[in-house]
This record gives sequence, structure tokens and C-alpha cells, in this order.
Amino acid sequence: MLRFILSVFGAIFSFLTLGLVVAALSIGGVFWVYGRDLPSHESLAQYQPPTISRIYSVEGAIVDEFARERRLFTPAEEIPELVKHAFISAEDKNFYQHSGYDARGIAAAIVEAVRTRGETLRGASTITQQVMKNFLLSGDRRIERKIKEIILATRLEQTLTKEEILELYLNEIYLGQNSYGVTAAAQTFFNKTLGELAPHEAATLAALPKAPSDYHPVRNAERLMARRNFVLEEMYENGYLDRAAYDRERERPLRTVQGGAFESFRAKLPPRDYPTDEIRRQLSRDFGEEQFFTGGLTVRATIDPEMQEVAAEALRRKLEDYDRQQGEWRGTGERIDPALLDDEAAWRAALSDAEVARDIDLDGEWRPAVVLEIEAQRLLVGIEGVPFSGEAPIAIPREDIDWLPGDFFETFARGDVVHVRRMRDEAGNFLRWTLRQVPEVEGGFMAMDVNTGRVIAMQGGFSYQHSVFNRATQAQRQPGSSFKPFVYAAALDSGYSPATIVVDAPIEVETPDGVWRPRNASNRFYGPTPLRTGIERSRNLMTVRLAQEVGMDTVARYAERFGVYEDMGRYLANALGSDETTLYRMVAAYAMFANGGERVEPTLVDRIQDRYGRTIYRHDQRDCIDCDDATLPQGQGPRIVSDRRRVMDDITAYQLTSMMQGVVERGTAARTVNLPVPTAGKTGTTNEARDVWFVGFTSTLVAGCYIGYDQPRPLGRGASGGAFCGPVFQEFMTEAVEKYGGEAFEVPEGGRFIKIDRYSGARLPDDATGENVVAEYFREGEEPIFGVAYDGGFAVGSDFDRIAPGEDSSREVTTSTGDSGTVGPRASFGSMSSGGLY
Repeated sequence: MLRFILSVFGAIFSFLTLGLVVAALSIGGVFWVYGRDLPSHESLAQYQPPTISRIYSVEGAIVDEFARERRLFTPAEEIPELVKHAFISAEDKNFYQHSGYDARGIAAAIVEAVRTRGETLRGASTITQQVMKNFLLSGDRRIERKIKEIILATRLEQTLTKEEILELYLNEIYLGQNSYGVTAAAQTFFNKTLGELAPHEAATLAALPKAPSDYHPVRNAERLMARRNFVLEEMYENGYLDRAAYDRERERPLRTVQGGAFESFRAKLPPRDYPTDEIRRQLSRDFGEEQFFTGGLTVRATIDPEMQEVAAEALRRKLEDYDRQQGEWRGTGERIDPALLDDEAAWRAALSDAEVARDIDLDGEWRPAVVLEIEAQRLLVGIEGVPFSGEAPIAIPREDIDWLPGDFFETFARGDVVHVRRMRDEAGNFLRWTLRQVPEVEGGFMAMDVNTGRVIAMQGGFSYQHSVFNRATQAQRQPGSSFKPFVYAAALDSGYSPATIVVDAPIEVETPDGVWRPRNASNRFYGPTPLRTGIERSRNLMTVRLAQEVGMDTVARYAERFGVYEDMGRYLANALGSDETTLYRMVAAYAMFANGGERVEPTLVDRIQDRYGRTIYRHDQRDCIDCDDATLPQGQGPRIVSDRRRVMDDITAYQLTSMMQGVVERGTAARTVNLPVPTAGKTGTTNEARDVWFVGFTSTLVAGCYIGYDQPRPLGRGASGGAFCGPVFQEFMTEAVEKYGGEAFEVPEGGRFIKIDRYSGARLPDDATGENVVAEYFREGEEPIFGVAYDGGFAVGSDFDRIAPGEDSSREVTTSTGDSGTVGPRASFGSMSSGGLY
């Protein structure tokens, strides 16, 4: 009997042993099969999660951020223990004890699934397993993936420390609202740093990984609250909270940004604008789009926020003034279904969804509004963000829109979405709401430091939200006469002087398209005239003759050297600015006149650092000789040595600058530009005034403007660079000079001043005075030749009417808005054909 019992037990033991061996071999075989060809877990040791690239202003404030996944990487040692404890309690309370997987948890999940016949599938993944799933595996719920997950998790535990694994998890996990990682989520949901989170807020974040879309803080507030309290309970049971803290935190209400309890982080950022979008475009090109959007770059921009506002307002003001003179209403093109207008909640919701610009600030913030009713003498509107006063809609009187011709009822319709702003009196008191519209005419403006190339302001149009096309950097336009300084620079470097005489007389040029007869803006001729007067009065015929004398090859090489063009056409008409370029290139080129002829590269970025704080780009490459010298005497500054390449002779740069000062003091910009510091510049107006320009500079800043329709068409009589862009430059530079200063342009060594008659070019005595007297700067050892006139090789007839010195047939007119403009006689074919720019 005993032998029988022992044999039975022996058989059972053998069976069990064999079964265990077979099971172990089977499990081992399964793990061997699935453990082959797995992705390398060791790569996670060098993993760099995609993080936000941020742009900072010169004051260090965040102005914009770019990312595909909104993530802010935070090292494990900087993540508060409270946050770690919350996620461990919610996701893996045995995290610090297991070796990558939790056998007890897996067994419990299997039992639960069998008991409920598959209706309840509990998660049994550890944090380590979730890391492997998120980084190296797919998210499907198959047994094969689970086995691979366990294999990789055990391998990862042997490669990284627990803190390193937790760092990967807490920076990678998706928590909803396009937020990846705990730092970004804390900002998104509470607008707080991790260190500012209370226990109930940390528990709220830890409640989200299970199913972020199912725990929305507004739509699923009760469900999220229950999950949050569960996490708090787990934190208490795991010893991370005491009883008093647990009870206190459970009673806290659910307060989030989405629920309106906190202001959104984005609300503190300025609206995206042309400068930051241009930085995105340039850095995506230079570093690659992937690196820019995922590399966690810290970009220090050059834009001065204060001056950017001034630039935007100056350009917008002129564009709106011109648009109102046209007397045409276009509106926004958006419309709300009139059936919704009787329900305030309905039309307000529809208005908030309307795709119209909300970034315009011109004499006050422009707000979207909807036309609710149209009456004989007023419009009744509802304004976004502005409640009714009592029960009545807000009224805009008929006289506010008297600049619009035509029938009032035909112009507007119920449901039209419009823009309005508050109108105030001179004391700042509110008067009423006034109707506005985004102009059809557009333009660009840019200002930069003449010595460093730092762009301090850039406005690429009336409104970025209305049109993201940056007209300062992307629009290719004809510069017109604003190009002429490069013709004169080529001439001055070729031996000509400001007193050189060039004949101003009719020209005929045979072209494949027929005879080209360029004309002056005044449609008159002035005979032999010094270069200075030619540029001050923007004489086309003199410029064409000078370009012919110097040679278009030389002129083109100068334009290319200054960066105006990459490959300029060698056509004579291009001497008058008929080839297209950008405002960005023109402003940068003018900076080289202002700084004495040295190469300067425009930049919107001062410095770029990678995610570890290492500088990977610095614009200012100048050397500081004495910066490390501790013995430097008190009051003596270190020496800054520049290695900038010279692009033109410094005396030539000063001569040209002096001539362009005449443009501002008595030339084509004299009526609109008047600053308290020495200023130089050049106007430009193309055929039929399709584009109008002004680029000018002081000793510290250069700024430029152009205005024109995106699909070029004439701007009308009275349009010119001086009349349109001059006021924009004046408004901006008035503020800029107060902040950045300005002084007399530096006179280079190696020259002397000689007084000449600016009408005839004749030499005058040193003690000569009068309106016609000007002191020109000549090189030492160079004896100017007076009395010789150059004609460019063109025949000069004697049958033309010559205007006497000081006479000009152009005249000043007053527009309907009270502005002044300069017009000449009616245009001829010559002034309207290619090259008739002034």
C-alpha cells in the first residue's frame, strides 16, 4: 500500500515537474521567438524628445513658440517629488520594486478578465513597459506586443536607472490638449510651473494618461474629478500624503484653464506676427524644419517690441488713410446666417468662429462685429466681447460712414461681419464705436541697426492674421528711383564727383520693343546739372546718361555687391529700378551707405541655444579685445574690433550720404521727412505709381517702406514715395530717434570740403553763402574738374525747352484727407513705359 501511494505521488511529482519544465521551455521559447529582432532599447539612453522651440524678445520675454508636439523637457532632478508620487500612485505603485514588469499585476489582470469574460480589461503595464510601448512599439492590444513589451522592459531596467526611466516617461507621456510631458501639461491646464502645483493639481495630471480624451476638464469634469480623487487616495495609501492633506485636497474644486479658472498661457503671448513667422521661415531653411520644430531651440530675437508696435501703427495708418480716399466698401467677406441674429448666444458663438483678423491695433483695438439691423441713419451691431448696454444693440451713426458713396442699404446686409473700434476724443474719453475695414492696398516696413544689422522692426502688411504673406521679405517689387543711389555709387567710385555735370536732356533708345523715351517726373528737361541735384530731384534722364557713361556692367556689379540683386539684368532701364527686389534687401543695402561702406548682414536673430543651453549661433562675430582684461582702467571701455568686409570706399559712402541728405532737406522727401537729427534717404515711384518707396537712414538706424497693391495697379494721381512712404518713415523714426539717438554722419579722413553752386556745379569761394551754395567733399590730392558735362554718348539736341535752375513744373496738391502730395503734368508714353520711374 505504501509503495503504491509513493508511486502515485512520484507519478504526480514527475508529471508536475515535467509540466513545469515543458511550461518553462514553452515560455522560454515564446520569449526567445519574440525576443529576436526587437528594436534596440539602448537607444533610449541617448533619446532626445521633441520639444518646443521658443522665441524671446530682446527683454527676455517669450513672444512665440513652435512645435509639432507641445513638450517642455525637464530633467528628472528638476521634477518635484510630488509630481513623481502622483504618477507612480496612478500608474505603477510598485515602480521602485519591480524589475520592469509586475507579475502580481499581470496575474490580477488575467483573473479579472476571466471573471468578467473579457468585459473588463485592466491595465497591468508598468511605467517601464509604457515607456517601451511609447518609444519602440505600437499601441495595439495583442499578446505579441505585450510579450515584447515585457522583454524590452526587463532589458531597459538593466540599462537605465529608475530615475532615468521616470524622466523619459514624464517627459513623453501625452496628457491631452496637445500637451506632451508634465511640464507642458502643467502650463496648459493650470498655467503653472511644476513646482507651483498643489497635490490635487498633480493628481489631476496623473489622472490623464489613462484616456486623455475621456477626461476633458469641462466636458467630462465629473469623470475627471472621480479619477483625480482616486489618485489622491492612492497617494494617501502609498504614504505620499497624510490624512489631513488627503482630506483637504479631495475637497478642492476642479479648477483649470479650460474651465476659465486660470488665464491661458497663450493669452499672455502677443499674437503671432510677421517677425516671428519670418524667423520660423529662415531657421527652418537654415537648420531644417525638423530641427526647428522639435529641437527645443531658444531663439533670442532682435525685434524691439516697442518699436514694432510703432512700425505697425505707422504703416497701418497710411494704408487706411489711402483706402478711405477710395470710397469703396469691401467688408470682411464673412457673413453670419441672418436666422441666428435673433438669438444673442447663437450669433455670438458664430461671430467667435468667424475667420477675420483680430490682431489689428490702430488708434485702438479693432474688434469683429456683426450687423444686426440696418436703419436709415445708423447700423445696429453686436460686438465680440462687448455686452449690450441694457437690451439695445450698439449703434454706429450714418455720419461715421459718410466716406462711402452710394445707398446705405445696398452697401450692408444683416449678418455681415465687420470691424469696429472705439473712437475717443483728444482727452481719451469714449465717444462711440466706429466702422473700419482692412485696406486692399498693402505694403511693408522694416528698420534695422546700420552697424550690426539687427532688425528692430518688421511689418509685412496691414495684418498678419488677414494675410501672412510678408511683404518686407517675400514681395518682389520694382524699387524705382530708390535704386538710383547704386548708380551714383558706381559713378562716384569710378572717378565722378558730386559736382560732376551730366546733361539733363531728351533721350531715345532703340529697343526690340520700339523706341524708349525715358522722361523726368516733371516731364521737363534741365540741361547740364550736377550729380547732387540729379539725385535730390530724382532726375531720370541724368541717371540713364550716367549709367551709360559708367556702364551697366559696373552698375549691376555694384547692385549685386550690395545684395540688392543676385543677378541683375544689364538693361539700361534697370538703372531706373525696373528690376524687382525686396524691401529686406534694399534696407540692408542702404545700411552700408550709412555705416561708411562696410558689409552688414541683416538678421532677426541675435543668438540661438540648443536644448542644453549651448550657443549654436551668434550673429555678432566681432572680437572684444579687452573684455577679459581685469586691469582695464576705470571709465575705459573695451575695444570692439570688426572684421566686416568693405563694399565701397568710405569717402564715396560719405559723398553719397551727403547727397541723399539733400533729398530730405530740399528734394523729393523734403515735405514729409523732418527729423531732429541728420537724415538721408531716397524716394522711389514706379510707372504709374504702382509701387512707391522711401528708404532713409540716420547715423544709427536705417528704415524703409513700400506701398502698393499685391496685384500691381496704379495708386492714382498724387501718389509718390515722398507723399506715401515719407509719413510712415517720419512717424516711426520720430519715436526711434528718441530711443536710439542719432548724430552727424562721420566724415572720413582723406578728403576736403569745397563749396560749389548746386545748380551749375561751378566752384565757389570758401566764404560763399546762399541757398545755392553747398560744401562738397572731395578726396585729397584730387583736383576736381569743373565745367565738363557728360552726356552718356547720347546726342543732345537744341530744340527742347530747358527749365532754369530752381524752376520745377511739379506742384503740390492737397488730397481729400488733407494730406499733401506732389504731382507733375500728365504722363506721356515715355513716362509710362518701361524705365519711366522716378
